[in-house]
Amino acid sequence: MDAGLNAAGRRKKVVLLGSTGSIGCSTLEVARLLPERIELVGLAANGSVAALAAQVRATGVRHVALHDAAKVEELRALIPADVTIYPGPAGLVELATLAEADTVLVAIIGTAGLHPALAAIEAGKNLAVASKEILVMAGEVVTAAAIRKGVTLLPIDSEHNAIFQCLDGHRGGEKEVSRLILTASGGPFRTLPAAQLPEVTLAQALKHPTWEMGRKITIDSATLFNKGLEMIEARWLFGIGMERIEVVVQPQSIVHSMVEFIDGSVLAQMSTTDMCFPIQYALTWPERVAGGLKPLDFAKLAKLDFEEPRHADFPALRLAREAGLAGGTLPAVLNAANEIAVDAFIAGAIRFPDIWRVVEETMARHDLATASSLDSVIAADTWARQHAATLC
Repeated sequence: MDAGLNAAGRRKKVVLLGSTGSIGCSTLEVARLLPERIELVGLAANGSVAALAAQVRATGVRHVALHDAAKVEELRALIPADVTIYPGPAGLVELATLAEADTVLVAIIGTAGLHPALAAIEAGKNLAVASKEILVMAGEVVTAAAIRKGVTLLPIDSEHNAIFQCLDGHRGGEKEVSRLILTASGGPFRTLPAAQLPEVTLAQALKHPTWEMGRKITIDSATLFNKGLEMIEARWLFGIGMERIEVVVQPQSIVHSMVEFIDGSVLAQMSTTDMCFPIQYALTWPERVAGGLKPLDFAKLAKLDFEEPRHADFPALRLAREAGLAGGTLPAVLNAANEIAVDAFIAGAIRFPDIWRVVEETMARHDLATASSLDSVIAADTWARQHAATLC
């Protein structure tokens, strides 16, 4: 049987949470290129009514969720009458457990994706993960639920998707893995002298050298917190201890990540800088299919550079490693404090290096607790946001 189809011989039916963001729009493009493989059956957005309505009309989906319940009537006026609207946070959960779906892709920024992600797992859906908060904050809860329900976690981040590809079909498991090596572009300030970091402007921080992304993730790339969060994600996705997860700077963003095995062999995944590649692999897994995406032209590539991160000048990697090694609720605290600090930087309330300061001071004041339940994780998240806000 064609593995790109589900057990009933139908196309993979996908619910997309966060359809109007950059990952969501790339997912719609992948589905457009592969109509024989992927059928979108549900879309969800926060409050971008016009964009969501346009997507409904373009895809023909009959189920949509709108996190901002106050805008439901506005959406209703723009879409066909036979489309069901699921309002508010509860609506995200309803859509994530839609009976006809077999895969749920979560691309929601922030904590709003936690409950629908867990609900999807409990409903037996494979979970394609593009939201860092799901595994950074609640990795223990999410991975335990996935194992218990026998569902697959499919990484969408280009780095984790690269590692997933390198490990796919590898029979030896984590015992044969020496290191997971996440690659980083280095962000816009890779070569900027440390003395100039306090003068960095928002406009400068938003000029990523290789990727087109949203504001939050672009600034996280500039501070390297994006890579720190990915280290914690990798720990849960692949069952590898934090001490065996490293970061190397690869400025061209062609090598998306690598796996080093105990015999010294290294497998790397490479492709052009297009998020459609990891999205397509996750949604067509375990098959590879032709999708019309641009292949690498090695003659034009010229060179691949690798550098050690500037750990002293960009302390995000150190803080993330500390949080990942401590475990419990500390990763959730790191994530929440970083979100508050980034918002403060965007608002002009703090300087660029203060993002690291706010996170470190918030982590230092936290009373570590276990993260075996979603309630404990959310409580830590709430505390961290409040404390970080006072520091900003």
